[in-house]
Amino acid sequence: MLIGYARISTDDQNLNLQYDALNNAGCDRIIDDQITGSKIQRPGLEAALEYVREGDVFVVWRIDRLSRSLKDLIEMITLLDSKKLVLKVCGNQLIPLQALEN
Repeated sequence: MLIGYARISTDDQNLNLQYDALNNAGCDRIIDDQITGSKIQRPGLEAALEYVREGDVFVVWRIDRLSRSLKDLIEMITLLDSKKLVLKVCGNQLIPLQALEN
């Protein structure tokens, strides 16, 4: 299953562009956060991570929708890997996270 995650960066943004890209990527379900990534609690991300199952593909429009810093990105990739997910960034290849270990 392809699970999409969308997030705004500023209060004046909307999610339409991200939803279009995630729908075009074939996402079965899209979960969003309408709060900026600077917030520690992101209920949409938490819901998406609870929803996914082993083998699912976690899809984001751009990598900066997943995290705002390299440190946070590494932590997020580690979490996705522990759930045995595949990460897909729209317009890029699938990233099987287990391959990053080698």
